[in-house]
Amino acid sequence: MRFDIFGILGIRLLFGFFLITGLAGFFVLRIFSTEIKPSVREVMEDTLIDTANILAELAADDLVKGRMDTGRFSVQVQNYAHRPIDAKIWGLNKQSLDYRVYVTDERGKVVFDSSNVAVGQDYSQWRDVALTLRGEYGARTTRAVQTDDKTSVMHVAAPIKHDGKLIGVLTVSKPNATVQAFIDRAERKIWVSGFWLIFLSATVGVIVTLWVVSSIRKLRNYANEIESGKKIAMPHISGELGDLAKAMAAMRQRVEGREYIEAYVRALTHEFKSPLAAIRGAGELLHEPLPDHDRQSFANDVLLQTQRLQSMVDRLLELSKLEQRQELINPSHIVLADFLTDFVADAKINRSHISIELKLDTESKQRCKASIERDLLVLALNNLIDNAASFSPTKSPIILELKGKVIAIQDEGVGVSDFAFDKLGQKFFSTVRPDGLTKGSGLGLAIAQQIMALHNGNMLMMNTKPGFRVELHLP
Repeated sequence: MRFDIFGILGIRLLFGFFLITGLAGFFVLRIFSTEIKPSVREVMEDTLIDTANILAELAADDLVKGRMDTGRFSVQVQNYAHRPIDAKIWGLNKQSLDYRVYVTDERGKVVFDSSNVAVGQDYSQWRDVALTLRGEYGARTTRAVQTDDKTSVMHVAAPIKHDGKLIGVLTVSKPNATVQAFIDRAERKIWVSGFWLIFLSATVGVIVTLWVVSSIRKLRNYANEIESGKKIAMPHISGELGDLAKAMAAMRQRVEGREYIEAYVRALTHEFKSPLAAIRGAGELLHEPLPDHDRQSFANDVLLQTQRLQSMVDRLLELSKLEQRQELINPSHIVLADFLTDFVADAKINRSHISIELKLDTESKQRCKASIERDLLVLALNNLIDNAASFSPTKSPIILELKGKVIAIQDEGVGVSDFAFDKLGQKFFSTVRPDGLTKGSGLGLAIAQQIMALHNGNMLMMNTKPGFRVELHLP
């Protein structure tokens, strides 16, 4: 996995998450691991206490009668030591009986030893015997090899009494190594489970980090697109970051709305001056006595300027709607060749004075599709065809081409001067038409650009000498 999908913020979040999770997991696992051994030994000691006390009761009669080495108790303990055993304890095999039992008299002298190594020895100084003879709980853990804890043996003693009098001590011992396998298995399970827990936590951390980083990147890209003036829908993000996205979208609408109104007021004030001045001048002259020819001419001027204002208002309304939209509302996946064929058929009916030709390349005829909003693309093409017709020689054809997902409108006009080329597509910017008298509103190209922005496409314009070409590149 490449780290650039996380970014600096993501790497920092991951590092912090892993550090916290890792340290917490390590200390928890360490605590569990260190508690296993003493806990198991505590359980073993508890069991030895019960065993020592019950055996002390069984040994009392033989000790009183002085037959510890030949009595029933001695025989039974020896029989126990030689019993065959093969027990499976949760997957671990136990194949030996590990208790050692020895008995001392009231002076601490060993009178019985199941292992036959300490009979006759003085054990009165060992803690298990010494403490028990004093009436206390006696136990000890002794290592066969002083530096190796694995050789330690636990001894637990119980008093032997007769008629309420202490007459000896019975000790049961068991090597701690006999339960080491259980300790090791428990530690392995804990560490394996712990590592799985850390792995799953890390996976969750990666997923959460990716979500956070992805959401923040969406917000960043959204802000960058807003700054560049592109049309982009608000990103769909949940939680607090989603609320932030909504706040950014609301702020964008308020800022854009204020700037939009200010720009339109300035533009309208400038653009309406010329036709209004012409209408007012013609109106004032019509109040004067005029020949019928001049009166007719001024009346035509009034109608012409009125139509110009009406066209400008209609296109401004269309453009204002487009500029307030951030995304397509009803896109559909359509075959472009079929769409343009239908469009040209309708255009020839509604624009009988314009010659429109459709050219389809081989790729387009193979049913190339695109996701578009049909009405908007029709509006863009109508504006571009009207614009091409306005600057083309009378009766010259306007070519509508389709290559892949590129729709081109080609005319045979004089093209656009170099000084004006960079301003094409700006609202209210237009060059004088070939008749040298009229000029358009400059809104047709602006409308087409807005429609392509909503489709996440591009509009390219170029002089072709002769003619002018506009290409709509659909994504």
